[in-house]
Amino acid sequence: MIELECLAYGVGHADEGICLLLRLGPYRVLLDCGLKQLDPLLAVTPPGTLPADLVLCSHAHADHASGLLTLAQAFPQLPIYASEVTTQLLPLNWAAEAADLLPACHALPLRTPVEFLDGLTAELYPAGHLPGATAILLTYTPPPDTNPPRSYTVLYTGDFFLSNTRLVEGLPLDELRGLQPDVLIVEGSFGTARHPHRRQQENQLAERINQAISQGQSILLPASLGLAQELLMLLRSHHYFTGRDINIWVEGQVANGCDAYLDILPHLPTAVQNFARHQPLFWDERVRPRVRRLLPSDRAELSQTPSIVLTDETTDLTQYYSANPAQWLILRPEEPHRSPANLPASTPRRSKSRPYLETYLLAQHCDGPGTTQLIHNLRPQHVMFIHGSPLYLADLTSLDELHSRYHLHTPAAGSCVELPVGETFLQPEAPESSYEGELTEMDTAVTIAFPTAIATDPRWRQLADTGLIEARWQGNELVLRGLPQREILRQNSDRLLDWMDANSPLRNCCSNCRHYRGQRCRNSASPMFDLKVTPDGFCPVFASAQVGSEEGSDQEMQR
Repeated sequence: MIELECLAYGVGHADEGICLLLRLGPYRVLLDCGLKQLDPLLAVTPPGTLPADLVLCSHAHADHASGLLTLAQAFPQLPIYASEVTTQLLPLNWAAEAADLLPACHALPLRTPVEFLDGLTAELYPAGHLPGATAILLTYTPPPDTNPPRSYTVLYTGDFFLSNTRLVEGLPLDELRGLQPDVLIVEGSFGTARHPHRRQQENQLAERINQAISQGQSILLPASLGLAQELLMLLRSHHYFTGRDINIWVEGQVANGCDAYLDILPHLPTAVQNFARHQPLFWDERVRPRVRRLLPSDRAELSQTPSIVLTDETTDLTQYYSANPAQWLILRPEEPHRSPANLPASTPRRSKSRPYLETYLLAQHCDGPGTTQLIHNLRPQHVMFIHGSPLYLADLTSLDELHSRYHLHTPAAGSCVELPVGETFLQPEAPESSYEGELTEMDTAVTIAFPTAIATDPRWRQLADTGLIEARWQGNELVLRGLPQREILRQNSDRLLDWMDANSPLRNCCSNCRHYRGQRCRNSASPMFDLKVTPDGFCPVFASAQVGSEEGSDQEMQR
């Protein structure tokens, strides 16, 4: 009999929430409930019964917890447990009147095993990522007369981060090293990607914001709980902004999250508590930069001087930039496991009709080396990857260092994974994710040729967007990445900004230029020469197709 199996109601692909039903012997434990609709769960729950024996919530983010209110209303007798801090942050997922309907979520202590049913215990460890986020260690010990007499262990990380951030300490890997659980359920949000050091990520973001403000732009930062508060602390303490006459406006659930953080201050890192003894943690109109709650009466100030606005991910951003889009820069986080909401189409330049849109990296999830480091230190038998693009998770399962040591699983929503323990079975062959090419070295250039099969991967379009790539050494390996159009233009930003007026008419765009053919720029004097460009792009050497068209055609034919 298989004592362990996992039914995946939701595994965090795209906008799908996390919800896993874990069976340990006779017991059923629901891990998180971020489902927008409970239909998959209700469909397999007979009338008059409960969908699980208990629910454990890893942390308060919506993709892990938003379905708890509906679940609790449908099954009032179903006990729900989480860390003390998570129980305080959970109501942020619902409107105040709805949150009052949530039955008591029972708080569990950290690092203390709690027995719920005969032989079934759970122990919570800090997971980093968000205040109150926990990794959950479940242990099931069968009755003494069971043959063979052994216990079964499952570690569920939820969302985790090994590095310390400004407001959260990282997962304490030393406390879990050598645990050897039978099953590790771990997120793989960033796949095998490698990230620069956390401080470098912060400096790059601060530098971009400083550059935009120096150019007279205002900044829109739509962000989720946790990330928004990290951004506030960065803006308040980074040397680019300390003492600077800037208003940082906060509204919506981001503001409510700041208030909630003040209530959990004793649970935040010691350095944060010390900071709060000398000046307010968030709301401060005395020390520059000022942090203020954005009220309707303050909207007029946003257009007078460059400002920074932090707001909800789901907010309609047009209310800020509709009057003057060229004044605004929207910065959204790189979160490959999620789809951005309520954001305008990306544009590589300032425009009268749209704001400038860019992404930044301030990771709250581990990169590939961090994920593999956790796995190697825990040494589980089974590893089940969730919470990430299926392509990114496939990259992880194809790593030989993992595939050769562990039984790897990447379930889809609605699938059931059997997790036999102590049995020998053949690991499925790793999915193909590498391509053999041919390198040719000549006097003036080096070319690398790959088979056309590489272009079938959906990520190829992003890599080949402009036809230009950048190569850099990473140890003894050469890493290639595509150069997107907006990055190429940014490299020429000084030259471009000197030339173009913020109110340049949209008609001076590539689609109306006589050098634009076949979605490529054919003007050798342009920085975008021979590159794929968008129809609404433009450059300093724009030439109208309506003026001198015959002369331009003759010149092109001679070329």
